[in-house]
Amino acid sequence: MPNPSSAPRGGRILVVDDEPHIRRVLSTILTSAGFDVSEASDGTEGMDAVNSDLDFQFVLLDFMMPGATGLEVLARIRSHPVRADTPVIILTAKGQDTDRQAALAGGANDFLTKPFSPKKLLARIHEILDTP
Repeated sequence: MPNPSSAPRGGRILVVDDEPHIRRVLSTILTSAGFDVSEASDGTEGMDAVNSDLDFQFVLLDFMMPGATGLEVLARIRSHPVRADTPVIILTAKGQDTDRQAALAGGANDFLTKPFSPKKLLARIHEILDTP
């Protein structure tokens, strides 16, 4: 078990998005809220992170990315023997109902469209993690 004094208060969140600006914004929001952040810059790096020993408790996942789509990364998370229950929020500029339905059917905990409200995103993360 990690040393609580060295662990971030919120845990680690994996951010998988091919837009550097979005990763930077999310990292700033999340670290300000007490989370540690790991980043993957496309679907391939996201798959690599899922298959690695990286310790994370939550995933923010873009829908459309090169290498592997968000749905493909989500499917890998849900089929992974250790990570299957890891909460995932899909963040996307694609807000069609069919995309939302596909993400939720694939096991996403929520589906939020860009641009997003940082307060709403953090509230949703805390709600899913059941933390204050």
